[in-house]
Amino acid sequence: MNATELFLIAMLIIFSLPWLVWRVFKTDYFAPLVVVQILMGIVLGPGVLGHWFPEYYQFVFTPPVVQSLNGVAWWAVMLFVMIAGIELDLAQAWKHRRESGITAGLALGAPLLLGCGAAVVLLGFDGWVGPKALGWQFVLGIGMACAVTALPILILLMEKLDILRAPLGQRILRYASLDDIAIWGVLALILMDWSRIGKQVIFLVGFVVLGWAFRRLMAWLEEKDRWYVALIWLAICGFGADWSGLHYMVGAFLAGAIMDAHWFNQDKLDQLRHHVLLVMMPVFFLSTGLRTNWAVGGFEVFAAAALLLVVSVAGKLIGVRIAGKVLGWGPGEASLIGWLLQTKALIMIIFANILLDKQIITNETFTALLLMAVASTMLTVPVVAPKLRRLGQALGG
Repeated sequence: MNATELFLIAMLIIFSLPWLVWRVFKTDYFAPLVVVQILMGIVLGPGVLGHWFPEYYQFVFTPPVVQSLNGVAWWAVMLFVMIAGIELDLAQAWKHRRESGITAGLALGAPLLLGCGAAVVLLGFDGWVGPKALGWQFVLGIGMACAVTALPILILLMEKLDILRAPLGQRILRYASLDDIAIWGVLALILMDWSRIGKQVIFLVGFVVLGWAFRRLMAWLEEKDRWYVALIWLAICGFGADWSGLHYMVGAFLAGAIMDAHWFNQDKLDQLRHHVLLVMMPVFFLSTGLRTNWAVGGFEVFAAAALLLVVSVAGKLIGVRIAGKVLGWGPGEASLIGWLLQTKALIMIIFANILLDKQIITNETFTALLLMAVASTMLTVPVVAPKLRRLGQALGG
């Protein structure tokens, strides 16, 4: 078979297998389709399919096919991250800055500290630290991976729970938005390459100057033109960030963060996010699964994933509970918010992909982080739904 036929076979597998598992086993309550797609990416990767059926794996996932899938995955995830940047509501966060700042700071800080502690434990064992990582980069990278809240998936889950437009849902979005900015800021610090600092300064200065001109242009354009110009801007920012040594996904986030959500019809923006998830992101999940590895041993990887899951969930719950005490929240409110904010899924997987690309972590560490992200997301709805029922209705903000 030629490369085109193998590529189409891979696409058939990518879109059919997760959907069949999701539909046949009715997993939506604890594992939405996006989570099943991530899990199927792991199953189809070298650690499972490649291990048990190496001939089939090597037959379909040839280097040309993997390269083609990666190209689709790169653009898909750039679109997804840009949309996440657009959806940041900084105006509302500033309006409620005391409450938002305290909650977001504690919700980020507590799991960050516990995650750094877990990373120090992993430093004592071989096989977890990437070949180009400094100790502080590895520790801070793992710590921040444990602190991530997946804003786009959080939106999907709150839609499912019917609280997205309620005052409680809007409060949670404010907290997650502030944490999102901190996460990408810390990532930029981790990726700072002192041998390429000149290029990075040029990129950042150029981004500020071009960003000013871009905002003026977008405010002047009609909405139908803004969509096209936004994609051009995304490609420019992604290229500039990658050229400077940061990462194309950092550029994608900056491209979205500088845009105002009111420039676009909210329904169309929601549809774009859903369509990117439907049409393109499954390819990213598969390409992510192709990077998983169990070389240090399956038990060790699962043990590391369990450790990271415990510290990430406990850290969120502890941080938000402290915020609730300081701000005088009602009974059960902190627990509910903490469980929603501990959702990892896509943003953490994207974060871990960047750390792997820059060789700060190994494939084994990446696999453990991926398993942790899937588990945290699968826990969210089963834990939060009964809590919502007990509260009776969404709490006011």
